[in-house]
Amino acid sequence: MKKFAYLLLAIFYSMASFSQNGAISDKMMEKIRQGYSATSARKAARNALSKNSIAVLAVNAENAAMMDTHFTYEVPTKGRTDQQSSGRCWLFTGLNVLRAEMISKYNLGEFQFSQNFCSFYDLLEKSNLFLQAIIDTRDKDYDDRTVDWLLQNPIGDGGTFCGVANIVMKYGIVPASVFPETYQSENTSQMRNILSQKLRQYSLELREIKSGKLAERKLEMLSEIYGILVACLGEPPADFEWTMYDSGGKMVSRKRYTPKSFYNEYIGRDLENSYILVMNDPVRDYGKVYEIEYDRHTYEGNNWKYVNLPTDRIKEMAVASIKDSTALYFSCDVNKFIDRTKGSLDLANMDYESLFDTEFPMDKRQRVLTHASGSSHAMTLIAVDLDDSGSPRKWMVENSWGASSGYKGNLIMTDEWFDEYMFRLVVDRKYVPEDIIRMMDQTPISLPAWDPMFLPEE
Repeated sequence: MKKFAYLLLAIFYSMASFSQNGAISDKMMEKIRQGYSATSARKAARNALSKNSIAVLAVNAENAAMMDTHFTYEVPTKGRTDQQSSGRCWLFTGLNVLRAEMISKYNLGEFQFSQNFCSFYDLLEKSNLFLQAIIDTRDKDYDDRTVDWLLQNPIGDGGTFCGVANIVMKYGIVPASVFPETYQSENTSQMRNILSQKLRQYSLELREIKSGKLAERKLEMLSEIYGILVACLGEPPADFEWTMYDSGGKMVSRKRYTPKSFYNEYIGRDLENSYILVMNDPVRDYGKVYEIEYDRHTYEGNNWKYVNLPTDRIKEMAVASIKDSTALYFSCDVNKFIDRTKGSLDLANMDYESLFDTEFPMDKRQRVLTHASGSSHAMTLIAVDLDDSGSPRKWMVENSWGASSGYKGNLIMTDEWFDEYMFRLVVDRKYVPEDIIRMMDQTPISLPAWDPMFLPEE
C-alpha cells in the first residue's frame, strides 16, 4: 500500500513540475532542451541563418530554372504600372482591367488612367464613410465591437474592386497625363497617418455634439479633409483637354471632357452591375452569397458581395474571359512562395521544411481558419496556359510593382499555386454561367467588417 502511495505522489510531483499552471517549469525546460538534437545539418542551417535571410536560404535550388513563358491565351496589354510605396493595388488592378480594354478598343500605345484622381476621391469618400458611421453608432459605447473597429480603421488606401466601381461611376476618370502622381500619392503612409489623426479627433466631437448640428459640422470636417488632400495630391480637374494618339503616334482626336464624360465616351459600362465577384473561401459553404459590413468605399455604395465557389468553377470563368481577350481583377496571398527575381509563384520555389527540419502540413482551409493566409494583394489576370485536355497548367498576372519587377512586370503562377493562394476574382457577367448568376439572387449572409478574410488589398 505504501509503495502505491509513493507511486501516486511521484506521479503527482512529476505532473506538477511539468505543468503546474501552464507555464514552462524547470523540468519542462529540461525536456525541451533534450528534445532538440544538434545535428550537423541543423548546425549548418544555424550558421547560414546567422548571416542570411530566410527567404534566400529557403530557395529550392532544384527549382531554379526559369518557368516556361509560353501561354495558350494572353490578353494584349502595353506598359506596366507602379503603385510605389502605397496600398493602392486594388485601384491599379481595377484601372488596368479598364486600360487593357481601352488600349485594345482604340489601338492606343502605352496608356494609363490617373490613379491619383481616383485616390483623391476615394480618400474623401472613405472619410465621409467613417464620419457618418461614427454618427450612426454614436449611441454605442466605445468598447462596442463596431465602434472599436471603426476607430482602429478610420482610413487607409487599401481596398477592393467595389471601390473602383463606386468611385469611377460617381466621379468618372481621367488620363494619367491630366492628373499625374505626386510624392504623397506614391508614398502614402504619412498622409494616411495625418488623415487618421484628424478623423479620430473628429469622432470624439461627433459623438458629443447635439444632433441638430451633426450634418453642418460633418460638412466642415470634410472641407478640412479636402484641403489636406489638395495639399498632398493636387486638386482634381473639373474638365480638361485630351489628345488621343494611336499606337503609331498619329493624332486621332483632341477634345474637352469632364471626368464623367470621358468615362462615358471611352468605357461607358455600369461597373457596379456588370461584374460578379467570386471567391474561394474553404472555411464557408460554397454556393452561398456573403456580404461584408462597411466593406465599401462610399457611404451609399455597395458592400463587397461575393458568391463562394470551388476553384474549378472560378477557373472556368477565368479561362473563358482570357480566351476572349478580357483581363480580370484577381487577388491572392502574393507573398507565399514568391520568387521576385524570376517573377514566379510556385509551391516548389521555397523549401522551408528542409531548412528548419520541420513540417508545414496545413491545407488552405486550415490556413484561413488560423489567420495564416488570406487575400493581401490584387493584380490583373491576363494569361493562361492550357494542357492538351484544356486544363490550366499555369497563369500570368500583370502586377503593379513596375516594369522591372518579376517577369517583365508580371508574375507567373503554377495552377497548383492558384489552388492554394488565389482568393478573389471579378468576372464580367457575360462569362458567368447561368447557375452562378442565379446564386447571386440569394439574400446575402452578413459578415462583420473585421472578418480576417476581408482585409483590404494593398
